[in-house]
Amino acid sequence: MIDTVLQTAERFGMLQKGDAVVVALSGGADSVSLLHCLYSIKESYNLTLHAAHLHHGIRGAEADRDAQFCKILCEKYNIPLHLRFADIPKLAAEQKISEELCGRQERQKLYLGLSASLHAKVATAHTASDNAETLLFHLARGTSFRGAAGIAPVRGFLIRPLIACTREQVEQYCAENALEYVTDSTNLTDDYTRNKIRHHLIPLFRELNPRFEDAARRFCDSQYLIRDYMEMRAETLIRQAKENGALRADVLLAAHPAERNAALLRYCQHAPTDIQPLSLETRHLDLLGGILRHGGAVPLGRGCTAICKQGLLRVCKSKEPGRMFPVPLDGSVSFLYRRQRVDACVHYSSKESYNLVFRNRQPGDRFTFVKRGVTKPLRKALNEKKIPDEQRDSLLLLCQGAAVLWCEGLGYSAQGEALRQSSGLIIEISRRQPKQSNFQKGLEHA
Repeated sequence: MIDTVLQTAERFGMLQKGDAVVVALSGGADSVSLLHCLYSIKESYNLTLHAAHLHHGIRGAEADRDAQFCKILCEKYNIPLHLRFADIPKLAAEQKISEELCGRQERQKLYLGLSASLHAKVATAHTASDNAETLLFHLARGTSFRGAAGIAPVRGFLIRPLIACTREQVEQYCAENALEYVTDSTNLTDDYTRNKIRHHLIPLFRELNPRFEDAARRFCDSQYLIRDYMEMRAETLIRQAKENGALRADVLLAAHPAERNAALLRYCQHAPTDIQPLSLETRHLDLLGGILRHGGAVPLGRGCTAICKQGLLRVCKSKEPGRMFPVPLDGSVSFLYRRQRVDACVHYSSKESYNLVFRNRQPGDRFTFVKRGVTKPLRKALNEKKIPDEQRDSLLLLCQGAAVLWCEGLGYSAQGEALRQSSGLIIEISRRQPKQSNFQKGLEHA
């Protein structure tokens, strides 16, 4: 099996000499064999190995056993273990999602953090059998070419060295090398969709083709190449269609349907959701095509909605955006809002008091354009600049009474520009977040 792992690593460029690699270690046969394989080739690649284990807080004493097993195993190989605990049942209930999805999200958060802090790749123990199960799962839901590609051998910092090995090969490898491992009791039930596929569908496909996992892998490999090509085409189309953070419907409609769908899938990957990208199905793409032609909105799941209005398509949070309480600008101020750092300052003389505050919009707000000297209700100014309705309530403003001195998306008004010239008013927004901030009082994050 090590030869297969080496060939896979070479084919997909998974490993380079001197890499740091974190092994996602559950304690099961797959992850134990992955750890052993990478440990066996450690010297050849001069690898620095770590392991990560997430205690889900689901299976009581059995989960404690798994964590202890991983700790002992890593001590045996002198590999640092990064052990984390997450109360998945509680988190899933709070987020109103399944425990399976919640566990996957928490694992990815762990892996992302370790990859960043250790400058490491993360190796997961997905096998050809997992890939076949994933393919059938995607097909059952109605997938596109992206889902048909199955589990990507490499995705960002994630690598899958066992992706060409079947589960039977893994178990044989464990037997040949006298590797102990633990068994997750939840894998033996049909409580999860993936288990139903593993226990019932895969055996039926093996009756048709005993080497079904290999056949599925070859199919996914071909789709993976097609996906790479379509991703390049999608990037080009998105660049052509992009306008003010949205996509022009006319440009998308003029493209070939395959390119258009690829662009929509990629665009929705960057939707304002959590760590998991939106998973669109064929029905979503059909509905998106409809609103591109006629306007309207389509719920995409995970709290996101696609809206096409005035010939522009964008994806936004479905829920009402958060609001912030007024933050006075008295000399200088720094705070976080919508995951962005806001820094502002203005120079007062001892007798001056401008009563400036950062806040969201209110009825009666007015904005004066600098070059034209025209004053309009803020609503009409936002209409003129085609700021989407769903973004307006969360826009950050600097105001003096009802006069808007500065507004996200509009910039400085005539009054704000005058204050910038006379009193050095400066407003800067950056996406970096300080480790600690003393300026969050009075804020609600959107």
